[in-house]
Order: sequence, then C-alpha cells, then structure tokens
Amino acid sequence: MHIKNTLFIGKVFLDFPQLDSTNAYAAGLLSKNAPTEGTVISTFHQYAGKGQLGSAWESEPLQNLSFSVVLYPQWLSAAKQFALNTCVSLALRDFIARYAEKTVKIKWPNDIYIQNRKIAGILIQNTLSGQTLQSSIVGMGVNVNQTVFSAQAPHATSLALETMRVFDLYELLNSLCQALEQRYFQLKNSKNLHFLLEEYTQHLFGLGEVRHFRRQIGQEVFAARISHVEPTGRLVIQHAGGTTETFATKEIVFLGDG
Repeated sequence: MHIKNTLFIGKVFLDFPQLDSTNAYAAGLLSKNAPTEGTVISTFHQYAGKGQLGSAWESEPLQNLSFSVVLYPQWLSAAKQFALNTCVSLALRDFIARYAEKTVKIKWPNDIYIQNRKIAGILIQNTLSGQTLQSSIVGMGVNVNQTVFSAQAPHATSLALETMRVFDLYELLNSLCQALEQRYFQLKNSKNLHFLLEEYTQHLFGLGEVRHFRRQIGQEVFAARISHVEPTGRLVIQHAGGTTETFATKEIVFLGDG
C-alpha cells in the first residue's frame, strides 16, 4: 500500500504483520540513520503498545489502527514543542469527527473522546538538539472495528460501536495521514501558534467543568474545574475556593469522570 493524496507523509510506508510497538521501531530507525520525513510505520497487530505515562494500549489484532510517523519539526523551539501535540491532537480529532459525526473532544493532553469514552490516543516522543526539536515520533492508536474491550478499558469505544459500520483499515489510515499532513503544514506555516491552541481549547474535554484528578505524588484524588491549557502544555485548574494550580502531564492524571 502507498498513502495517496499527501505530499510527504506516508510516501515511505513500512507495513508489518505485527510489531511490539511502532514507536519503538521508529526509534530504532532514528538511532541508525535519518529516515525520510513522513515515514510511516504501521501494523494492525501491535502487541506491546504504550500510551501516556507508560500505560498499556489495548488493541485487538486486525481490528484497529496502530502506526507511527517520523517528523523533523526543527523549526520549533523546545519551549514550543506542545504546539506539535496541539497540531497532532487536532488532526486526530478532525479525522474521528469526519467519520463518527458526533461531538468529539480532546482529553488533555492528547486522548480523543466521544462523550465519556476514549476512541484514540497519541504518544509523541521528541528528541531535542539544544533549544530546538531534532526529531519527533508521533504514534497513534485508533479503535476502529473492535467492539468488545476488557475490564481494564471500561470507558473505551470504537468507530464501529459509534457508527454501526465496519471500516477498511487502509482507507482510514490514508485519510488520517492526509489530516495529519494538513495540520502539520498549518503548524509549520503559522507565524502565530496561538490560534492552534485556541482551537485545541475549544475542543477540550471537560472545559469549564468540575472533573476528577489524581496527583502522581501522594496519589491524592481531588475535584477541580478545568480553566485552560498554557502554551507550554500545562493544565490550569481552579479549586472550589478560587485558587488556581498548574500541572504538567507527569504531575497529574486526569481521571476524566465528572
């Protein structure tokens, strides 16, 4: 298969019957040479995929999308690397909304939800060179045709469950690569990254609502209202008394349940 109707994403397409992790395979490529920007590593059977904070990503073989893309956003400073996360999250949300035709939200920092159910996730691994990004591995997992999930994923859903349709995985992969390239060019050609963050915020799951969180240190669970996300990617929440607090992704777990 070749990705169609893109300028560079997927022009080098590496497809495998199975892989432990497409991100790990991409990292191996980067450790040996400089693969072409836009190289896609895909498998429909990823058996050791990881999500944020090392969580496992459940994926039934031959039912879902699991792939990674190698990018070189060397024009982005390290201080602005969350803009890449914003760009990728919007691309995945665009894609899901095109097929599900339902309200699709981005759960901070980059999971995709339909109502209170997770349908897709992102894992971005950046390599820095001084104060700029050197390379990025963008991993995505999308629940497509899987309709039964384990007890470890009680809030999962899929495109099949949401639409009562069965999808061609290669067709969807092609469509998602197109959506990613469009947003990536938007990021690259923008002189002002703030509008991307504004759009990301508009689609933020739980914005302005009281939600539950767990601190990574001490494991305290508490409720607070989601205020906004800073350009650095830190989540700003407001406690009942009016005080605000900001958190990086490794400092807090957004439990999501209202």
